[in-house]
Amino acid sequence: MPYDFKKEQRTLYHPGKRPTLIDVPTMKYIAVRGQGDPNQPDSEYKCSIQELYSVAYTIKMSKKGTHQIPGYFDFVVPPLEGFWWQEGNEAIDFTRKDRFRFISCIRMPDFVDQATFDWAVQTASAKKQFDLTNVEFLTIEEGRCAQVMHVGTYDDEPATIAKLTEFVAKNGLQPDYSATRRHHEIYLSDPRRTKPENCKTVIRIPVK
Repeated sequence: MPYDFKKEQRTLYHPGKRPTLIDVPTMKYIAVRGQGDPNQPDSEYKCSIQELYSVAYTIKMSKKGTHQIPGYFDFVVPPLEGFWWQEGNEAIDFTRKDRFRFISCIRMPDFVDQATFDWAVQTASAKKQFDLTNVEFLTIEEGRCAQVMHVGTYDDEPATIAKLTEFVAKNGLQPDYSATRRHHEIYLSDPRRTKPENCKTVIRIPVK
């Protein structure tokens, strides 16, 4: 059976509706940076999703080709994730989506290294016939965070974030946003197939 990160590492992907603290390990990602309102039809965010899945599935489906990746094992492509911020703000103003900056990303297994990533980008670019030069390979160490499961629309997230921030304060901690530590969301539901009120999103914030 393909390795499924969501099932095998439930602490990272299935928090409860009550906030908890977690130490997030170092993980590898393929990623695309961008900015602007993600809801616009031709947004940089929507373009990033297509780019990321093109590379992710090239790596996953390499098992059917002639290119052998050292240490490869079959896996379920993990869910889409996003690191979000706005310049000059620690707290995100959800009424100003036009000011969003993001790193859209998909987690990769540990066997993926720079050489494998470079091969996948080149292969996907040739097959799909579009430019993937803005896709990058990142290693991210989040460290100590607070997280919670949000169920509902993305526009309803502020109430869940407020609950998470209150939990952080009650535990004698504070948010620890920086150039390397961002508001983090993991999208467990496909909004094309799930009613908005049933969408599940892991919300995670760095703390100290």
